[in-house]
Amino acid sequence: MTKDTSSGNGDYQLAGFLPYQLSITSNAVSDLIAQRYRSRFGLKVTEWRVIAVLGDAQERGARLTQRNLTEATLMDKVAVNRACKVLEERGLLTRVDNENDGRSHLLALTEEGEGIHREVMPLAKATERDILEGLDDAEEATLRSMLAKLRARAGDLAGSLNG
Repeated sequence: MTKDTSSGNGDYQLAGFLPYQLSITSNAVSDLIAQRYRSRFGLKVTEWRVIAVLGDAQERGARLTQRNLTEATLMDKVAVNRACKVLEERGLLTRVDNENDGRSHLLALTEEGEGIHREVMPLAKATERDILEGLDDAEEATLRSMLAKLRARAGDLAGSLNG
């Protein structure tokens, strides 16, 4: 059994469990960003993530499938599918035939979707600045480095389980 060394009493506590801490931190940050754009754009967190990833891909000249989106966001494929359908119904996303794979479609933001992406990204970046304001430059760099290492290690471990 894993011990929680942060509590000092040796008892296992959910609050000290790193995956739980990462999850609730991620949810708190996502919810804060969502509060800031939900009333203006009517987007849920999953829809915002799809717009963010597609918008970034389009800026690089890349086109993504739903499978690519699922891999990029690490969201459940059902959640990605649902978000894509909502965005398509709202006229923010379109599907085009994928010449490389007839079983899938390439997704693209419409002009209106791109406009929302251009407005939401500065808002998200401003929220990021607000959150990181309590850290100095060295702490922020350390945090980003540690998160990248944890994400890579989790990916390596997941790969060893699947391979």
